[in-house]
Amino acid sequence: MIIEPRMRGFICLTAHPKGCEQNVKNQIEYVKSKGEINGPKRVLVIGASTGFGLASRITSAFGSNASTIGVFFEKEPAEGKTASPGWYNTAAFEQEAQKAGLYAKSINGDAFSNEVKQQTIDMIKADLGQVDLIIYSLASPVRVHPTTGVTHRSVLKPIGSTFTNKTVDFHTGNVSQVSIEPANQEDIENTVVVMGGEDWSMWMDAMKAAGVLADGVMTVAYSYIGPEVTEAVYRKGTIGRAKDHLEATAFEITDKLKDINGKGYVSVNKALVTQASSAIPVIPLYISLLYKIMKEEGIHEGCIEQIQRLFQQRLYNGSAIPTDDKGRIRIDDWEMREDVQSRISSLWNESTTESLVELGDLAGYKQDFLNLFGFAFEGVDYLADADEMLQVPSIS
Repeated sequence: MIIEPRMRGFICLTAHPKGCEQNVKNQIEYVKSKGEINGPKRVLVIGASTGFGLASRITSAFGSNASTIGVFFEKEPAEGKTASPGWYNTAAFEQEAQKAGLYAKSINGDAFSNEVKQQTIDMIKADLGQVDLIIYSLASPVRVHPTTGVTHRSVLKPIGSTFTNKTVDFHTGNVSQVSIEPANQEDIENTVVVMGGEDWSMWMDAMKAAGVLADGVMTVAYSYIGPEVTEAVYRKGTIGRAKDHLEATAFEITDKLKDINGKGYVSVNKALVTQASSAIPVIPLYISLLYKIMKEEGIHEGCIEQIQRLFQQRLYNGSAIPTDDKGRIRIDDWEMREDVQSRISSLWNESTTESLVELGDLAGYKQDFLNLFGFAFEGVDYLADADEMLQVPSIS
C-alpha cells in the first residue's frame, strides 16, 4: 500500500516502514561515525522503540557492540493498517543488528506489568546471564498498577493557580494564548504514580532478586527540567512532581545496589520534538525558538546526537561521571546555556503568528515531527508501495 501521513490533532495515525528504516540507519551511521565507546556489553532498554530509548539502544549496539534487549508497547500492523512507528523502528534495528552480528531481541508488552518484567528476566537469564546497563525511558500517560490493579492517568497541569501563556499550533503556525486550570491532589498523586520512579524501582528490585544484575551495574532514567518560561506548567507542575520522585528514586536504587557496586542515575536531557512534547501547550513554541537559536550556534542535537554524547562524554568517559549539585547528569547543558536562554526570553515576547516564521524554526519542528513517524526522509520513495505487514524478527 502507499502510505501517507494522516494527522489527527497532535497525533499521526500512520507510520512508514521504509521511512522508519531510514531513520534507524541514519542514527546508526551517526553513532559509527563518532567512534567506539568503551561502554556496556549487555544492555536492557525499557522503552526502547522511539526517541531517547531507541537512541540508547542504537548507541549501545553500534557504539559499544552491546547485546541488547528492548522492551516496549507498540501497535502491530494489520492488513491495510500500519503499525505504530516504534514497531517499524525495532524491525529495522533488529535487521541491522543481525547484519552486524549483534544479539538483539525484543519484548512487546506493558512494561508496568509483573508478567513483562518476568518475561524480560527469563530472557536475560537464558541469553545474556546478566546485564550491565539498564536504560529506563518509559513515556506512557497511563499505568495499571501491578499490585492494586488500579488504573492511574497522568495529567499535565500547573499546581496552585491557573497557567496562561503563549503556544503555537505547529501545523498552522498560529500563535495563541492558552490557559490550563490547576491540578488537584488526586491529579498530582496519579501523575507521580505513572511518571515517577516507582516502576523503575520495581524493575531493579525484580532483577536484583533474580540475580540478573552484573557487578558494577548502572541504570539511567531520563528526565527534563527546562526553562523558566515553561516552569509553571512543567517543572513546578504535576510532571515536575513526578520528575522529583524519579530523581529521588535514583538515590534509593544506588543504596539498594551497594552490595553489587551498582548505581542509579537520572540524566536530564534537552527538549526535543516527541509525540508527548507536541501535545504539551507552550512547549512547541519554546522548541521552535530553541531549535532556531541552537542551529545558528552550531549546538543543535537530536535524540541520537544527545545520547551518543551522554554515553561517550558522561557515562563511559573513563573517569567519574560528572553530576550537578543534586546528583543529576546534565546533558541539557547546551540548551540551558545562559546566552541561549536569554535570547529565547527576548524572542518569546516578540513571537506572534506573523513573526514566528522568522523568529523560530517551525519548519524544523514539522520536519522532526514527521520524522517520528517515518515521513519526510530523503532517499525514501513515498510514492512506492510499502509493506505495512513488516514484522519484528525476534517477535514474529
